[in-house]
Amino acid sequence: MADRLTQLQDTVNQQAEHFCNAIGIIQQTSFPSKFPNFDRTGSQTPLQATPQEDYAQLFAQLISRCAKDIDTLIESLPNEDSSTELQHQSLRRLEIENQECAKRLDEIVQNGDVLLGKIQIALEDIAQAQLEMHITSTNNVF
Repeated sequence: MADRLTQLQDTVNQQAEHFCNAIGIIQQTSFPSKFPNFDRTGSQTPLQATPQEDYAQLFAQLISRCAKDIDTLIESLPNEDSSTELQHQSLRRLEIENQECAKRLDEIVQNGDVLLGKIQIALEDIAQAQLEMHITSTNNVF
């Protein structure tokens, strides 16, 4: 469960980052407002984004996708209706599956040991045959 909580926290942080970036773009590209009784001199033209870049659409997609991810992660968390007995039953079922997998693994390891023994015997036979052939060919030379 900690893993899902970590994912949820990371996704919430990412959502906050998207909001901050969206606000930063709004500040960069917006025109300053005029307030009555307040004289401010300075540049009245904001930095304009290139027409190809639609920041509003981009951040809307990022924010909505991130919100969907947050909803999915929240729904995957265990709810309050999940009783202790249900959790114990689930743990017992997982323990039985684990024991069955352990038995299969033991059988596979035993079969592997048998095969390894057969391969080692075959390699010894091959090595012995090569040694005898080498000795025979050496004796025939002299």
